Amino acid sequence: MRALVTGGSGTIGAAICRRLGAAGHFVYVHANRGIAAAESVVREIVAAGGQAQAIAFDVTDAAATRTAIDGVLENAAVQILVNNAGIHDDAAFPGMSEQQWRGVIDVSINGFYNVTQPLILPMIRTRWGRVINISSVTALIGNRGQVNYAAAKGALNAATKALSLELASRGITVNAVAPGIISSAMSDSVFDAAAIANLVPMKRAGSAEEVASLVGFLASTEAGYITGQIISINGGIV
Repeated sequence: MRALVTGGSGTIGAAICRRLGAAGHFVYVHANRGIAAAESVVREIVAAGGQAQAIAFDVTDAAATRTAIDGVLENAAVQILVNNAGIHDDAAFPGMSEQQWRGVIDVSINGFYNVTQPLILPMIRTRWGRVINISSVTALIGNRGQVNYAAAKGALNAATKALSLELASRGITVNAVAPGIISSAMSDSVFDAAAIANLVPMKRAGSAEEVASLVGFLASTEAGYITGQIISINGGIV
């Protein structure tokens, strides 16, 4: 099967791409500006015996996204879609700019629409598919300075549930994965060991590979009766 992972050049996205590649899927590793990083992930997948291709477009640009998706669909339907692209632009709400608000919403919500909508009818025709949206624990419990991010991921959760109802009879599942604190260059600079021990009952950050394992399961045939779920992976935070 063919899979597309948006934001595939980032820490979590790359781990998901590697996991899907190891499962035997042809993986489109998406990036916006980080095409070199996406190509590096492709080389890792190929070196491990898999198949992959880097693809670059801005998910907030509807026309550019449609052109890229049309190119992908020339070969065959994409049956596994992981909407992982997302950005942070944190600020306390009284000081949050309109651009900070719109920018975060644009990537998570308009990006979800721009990528997912043109892939659905071809997926329906195959009578099998997986749509997996990467959400966040922030959407479930909130976080200071992230009203924009919580709103974006909360909307993604709601879209997950609604779309799952539309596609359930077509052999397509739609779920969201909501990670907590996952070790990465960005999170490691924000959360030290003491902060993590205070916030996380398991007293550690999760790994990108643990998130990828969950996504890999949801993308498999074994998860065919799971749909419309927001599945947390956060070490017990909530």
